Amino acid sequence: MFWRIVRQSWRRNPRRRLLAVLTVFLAAGLVSALMAVSIDVGDKMARELKSYGANILIEPAGQATLPALFGEQDSPLTGQDFLDEEELPVIKDIFWRNNIVGFAPLLSGVVHATQGKEQREVGVLGTFFDQPLAVPDEDDFHTGQKIISPYWKVEGAWPADGEAQALAGRHLAARAGWNVGTVLTLEGPGGRQEVAITGLLTTGGEEETRLVLPLARAQELLDLPGKVQAVRVSALTVPETQLSRKARRGVDSLDAEEYDLWYCTAYVSSIAHQLEEAISGSVVRPIWQVAASEGAIIRKIQILLAVVTLAALVASAMGIASLMTSTIMERSREIGLMKALGARPWQILLVFYADAVLAGLIGGALGCLAGWGVARAIGMALFGTPLGFAWVVVPCVLLLSAFIAVSGTWLPARRIARLYPVEVLYGRH
Repeated sequence: MFWRIVRQSWRRNPRRRLLAVLTVFLAAGLVSALMAVSIDVGDKMARELKSYGANILIEPAGQATLPALFGEQDSPLTGQDFLDEEELPVIKDIFWRNNIVGFAPLLSGVVHATQGKEQREVGVLGTFFDQPLAVPDEDDFHTGQKIISPYWKVEGAWPADGEAQALAGRHLAARAGWNVGTVLTLEGPGGRQEVAITGLLTTGGEEETRLVLPLARAQELLDLPGKVQAVRVSALTVPETQLSRKARRGVDSLDAEEYDLWYCTAYVSSIAHQLEEAISGSVVRPIWQVAASEGAIIRKIQILLAVVTLAALVASAMGIASLMTSTIMERSREIGLMKALGARPWQILLVFYADAVLAGLIGGALGCLAGWGVARAIGMALFGTPLGFAWVVVPCVLLLSAFIAVSGTWLPARRIARLYPVEVLYGRH
């Protein structure tokens, strides 16, 4: 009998039911799309924000700064500690190895550069450009400045890591009169080499005053085989929380449960901690300017998505309430007759709630399909690749759709169910 009443209500006025389904469909489509975007936008935005550069710096334990890299000109190698190049693959062997986008070792020093009869003292920086590296579980892993420093602008071509080639910083090239194709003779503690300039480098930083070489060439010139001064690491991270900020004050301040949660979450501080554990004789610190900017932007985007989702839910509930109010008013005599025949208020409410849940589930299911398409379109428009659709969104959206349908039905159904049969039958409601 109960389901017969529900079926008859759909047959009697299908237009209003379709309007209710359409209202839920629009809200569910928007909510499912925003939920899918919110779930996947963190990783997508983190990759996009890698244009800020590396967010972790690895240094030798005895070296707090990089004197040669940041401008010191006299004897930069004297008394410095170094990291072993052979330990670099360990960076891709930590717990959060899949979050490591790439890394680039750094080795700087001063050599003499000769072009024709003109000789000058120049700073050199050795690094990876696009270096293949053997790491566990990745057959074709490449890393270097092309991956972690997309803000490096090269006029010309990038050097090949195995060739006698270099990038000349734009300021250095302008001062020395060098151009793409210029061949230089470099002389350092390790001997003499000829290199060709393949491109002019613009970074907005100290690299513009340097000659940037493949790491192996810089090691030979500076007579430091297998050594690096520092490593810049680019890692995908999650925004900072109260737990990660507490860990920044000292890991010892965390209890066992907090430590496990912090260690197993991709905070920039926990990834830095794991790298420090893995690389012997190193100090690893986040570059907080980059990490904080990434976290703040992602957090604001997620808050915006949450606000829009909430607005969609409220608007949908109000639309359902308006439709159900008019529907219930139209069926007031039927409700009065049911009450006169002995139907209890909860039984009448159950009929309208079942009606609303059915409309909510149909609209929610259709909305999930539409939301999947919208999420893919948003991904293609913003990131050039479709966003993934997490299937956990489906039950969440179906439950939300049923909830907003019932919420919109609750007030008008409750009011009409409380009236006496005579009031309803005589139109005094």
